[in-house]
Amino acid sequence: FRRVGSPDLRKAEVRIVSATHRPLSEMVADGRFRQDLFYRLNIFPIHLPPLRQRGGDVALIAESLIGRIAGGRSLGFSPKVLACLSRYSFPGNVRELRNMLERAVLLCDGDEINSQHLPPELTTVCSAVSGELASGVVTGQYNSVAEQPSLSRLASQFRGNRKALAKHLGWSERTLYRRLKALNGNRGQKKGGE
Repeated sequence: FRRVGSPDLRKAEVRIVSATHRPLSEMVADGRFRQDLFYRLNIFPIHLPPLRQRGGDVALIAESLIGRIAGGRSLGFSPKVLACLSRYSFPGNVRELRNMLERAVLLCDGDEINSQHLPPELTTVCSAVSGELASGVVTGQYNSVAEQPSLSRLASQFRGNRKALAKHLGWSERTLYRRLKALNGNRGQKKGGE
């Protein structure tokens, strides 16, 4: 390429990373998006489903975001909050989750984010989760150490084998086995360190 007004030829290597929520291939077919530009950009497409379709990932994403947002504070989530977040539909996708967490960090004086730190739009979801936690019947995806007390209680109260428990939680048997093993390992470390 040449700079405007310069006779010198220059070289550059670039990669363009672009994102959209629009159906570009349909737009190309309709003539609403340039075909040549589409084929220049569409080299390695990566489809990321919206957050509402990734309930099991919400806790991991929230923990990653809270590490960036908290500004050096060591903040965690109550099991109830993780259950609420994993069930919320997130019409605003990851940006909405980030905004919720920024609000929670501002409102939280302690070291654990609880349901009172969440915005009002999660009230209905958190109410449903409260009922399930009280009855000891909690389903859904759990992905953090904060979930372990409820996992331990559920495992001890569950009537059925490990295969049925894994199915109830929406996990593979291997995932359940790993998490129970980690839970027992953490208990052993606490006893040994006391």
